[in-house]
Amino acid sequence: MSTKTRAVVASRPGGPEVLAIVERTRPIPGVGEMLVRVRAAGMNRMDVLQREGNYPMPPDATDVLGVELAGVVENLGAGAKRFKRGDRVMALVTSGAHAEWAVVPEATALPIPDGMSFEQAGAFPETYFTVWSNVFERAALKAGETLLVHGGASGIGTTALLLAKIRGARVIVTTGSPEKCAACLELGADGAINYRTQDFVAVAKDMTEGRGPDVILDMVGGDYIARNLEAVAFDGRIAQIAFQQGYKAEVDFRLLRRKLVTLTGSSLRSQPLEAKAKLAAAIEDKVLPLLSKGQARPLIDSTFPFDQVADAHARMDGGNHIGKIVLVMEQA
Repeated sequence: MSTKTRAVVASRPGGPEVLAIVERTRPIPGVGEMLVRVRAAGMNRMDVLQREGNYPMPPDATDVLGVELAGVVENLGAGAKRFKRGDRVMALVTSGAHAEWAVVPEATALPIPDGMSFEQAGAFPETYFTVWSNVFERAALKAGETLLVHGGASGIGTTALLLAKIRGARVIVTTGSPEKCAACLELGADGAINYRTQDFVAVAKDMTEGRGPDVILDMVGGDYIARNLEAVAFDGRIAQIAFQQGYKAEVDFRLLRRKLVTLTGSSLRSQPLEAKAKLAAAIEDKVLPLLSKGQARPLIDSTFPFDQVADAHARMDGGNHIGKIVLVMEQA
């Protein structure tokens, strides 16, 4: 077996053209880790930000892109005993997923349910870990409540929509086109707002008889920070997971007090392994049974061969995708 692996790195900050597939020494699993032959790996907005040089990297991350993957266990490091060689797994990693081989902490790995493809599994970890943590744990969305999801057609957005609906919540999404609105409604959204032509604050309140959504999941930031406080219901919760339009805003925080709002935020990638392991256990208990029944599986926008990673980034840069973009390795 070769001791090398091909991996995706950014040769310098820039557009998709700066991406390079380089040859590296195949990683060796350490204590509690596994070597996985990658079959598919999901793409996320942080991969674009890292490529552009705009993402603060955790100290234990490498320059190899990618934080989620699906594949087959090849070797086990010392103390790793939950899985065995040949098992199909999907996993969250700090870096290194966009490679032919990757080292995975067994604590953040999950078994791939029967009937679930490698492509679907490769699109699962980052978005489902993020949504479960922020929407259902931190913001405590309950059955019967209303969730407003900004970026409803994204990987995060479609995941939040699918999980919230199956758990009995109402879901309103914001998107940037009639086509994306229609796609979200087809997935089961109770309402869809085109933020380019509609005021999401006014429309969301109208859709909830003036009350506003109980929970808002926001990755936009910028002026949405203040507008979310206007839109959210009394005793509502806002989960801030990214700042695509900026992390500074002028905000009237009196609304936070008057409406008894809980404002929470998190960054999954920088959390310690122990926290990610706890989250993985919760997802295995609460979400994997749904996947085993064929429910709430990731929505795939498109797949790209590993060698066409620049095209996959261009697809994400274009902003027209609905659901997840996935890299597929040659051996898949």
